[in-house]
Amino acid sequence: MSPDRSPDQTNRAVETVWRMEWPRLVAGLTRVVGDIDAAEELAQDALVAALEQWPRDGVPPNPGGWLMLTAKHRAIDRVRRQQTFARKLAVLGHELVTEQQPEVPELVEDDLLRMMFTACHPVLPEQSRVALTLRLLGGLTTEEIARAFVVAESTVAQRIVRAKRTIAAKRVPYEVPGGDELPARLTSVLAVVYLIFNEGYTTTAGEDWIRVELCQDALRLARILAELLPAEPEAHGLVALLELQASRLPARTGPANDAVLLADQNRTRWDRLLIRRGFTALGRANAVARDRGLPPGSYALQAAIATVHAMAATPADTDWRRIAGLYAVLAERFPSPIVDLNRAVAVSKVHGPAAGLELVDSLAASGALSTYHLYNAVRGDLLAQLGRRDEARAEFTRAAELTGNKAERALLLDRAKDGR
Repeated sequence: MSPDRSPDQTNRAVETVWRMEWPRLVAGLTRVVGDIDAAEELAQDALVAALEQWPRDGVPPNPGGWLMLTAKHRAIDRVRRQQTFARKLAVLGHELVTEQQPEVPELVEDDLLRMMFTACHPVLPEQSRVALTLRLLGGLTTEEIARAFVVAESTVAQRIVRAKRTIAAKRVPYEVPGGDELPARLTSVLAVVYLIFNEGYTTTAGEDWIRVELCQDALRLARILAELLPAEPEAHGLVALLELQASRLPARTGPANDAVLLADQNRTRWDRLLIRRGFTALGRANAVARDRGLPPGSYALQAAIATVHAMAATPADTDWRRIAGLYAVLAERFPSPIVDLNRAVAVSKVHGPAAGLELVDSLAASGALSTYHLYNAVRGDLLAQLGRRDEARAEFTRAAELTGNKAERALLLDRAKDGR
């Protein structure tokens, strides 16, 4: 190692490597020491060592391997101070001997998978799964997670602490489930990643319309999952969906950071590379599903809908009949009031706003969408198209009251002014 960078450059390099290597570091150390808290502490110790040594000695050729080896040396020191763990010392000693070179890639991948399934275990409440996943696999600090979800930092910290305690108390195994258990558990993992992306795509509260960094974290996690589980079609389906949705991010805000809806977006700002990646991932999802004799999953169907939008150069070019058909399949196979609401929009584009409004009104009876602001926003839009402006104003106003997002509220209140 040679110190060929300035201290500031080295510190920035440490921060970059830290964010990139944190998931692998904590996952690998958890396998070794059998405790998430201890693994995080050891990882932090390795970071402190890097901040002390790298500015003096230079960044090592394999920064991730250096951090892992340093953390394991710290583990040896800790175990030596705890004689009751003499047996674990022998295990660690053996690993240090066999891992002087970078870790075997397959082992690192297994560790990441184990950590994903642990952090997203169904025994944890959904909010805890999200917080723990972002902490352990996204490398976000509690402050960053709190800022992303517009909650108190203490709330995020409590969720993470409780999640770790629950994992320990319930003796959640640090493993990838096998056999018939894998599909159900994978559904939970994919759902957490999807939820993280959606929170970034349209934040539920706060000043910002979107949080690009959160979308990027979710997309990175989805890509890792698809790489680690190549035979799972829905892992590829989720990647396809997120790639295609993320391609629109540059066009979803205006000059004043105001919200821009799909129909008003400048499509030349859509990221064509992400669109191509989405097409490729969807093709892979469909191919894997065919090989296994499975129909397209929920994420693959949603990605197919996003593909139709991506192929349209202008809103007028959109094949709404195709989208309505895909939503019909989605609603039949994966029933959901939100899917039905989206289907109503597609139907309105094909058969007119009155047909769409009829479907929207049929959803009111269940009450499932009574506090979902987009129900009122969609109903308001359809009423406006029918020239029923007073009713449209009331719907847009109600939607604005229900949303916690400032940019979205401004957009809805603007539409409420004249009922258009």
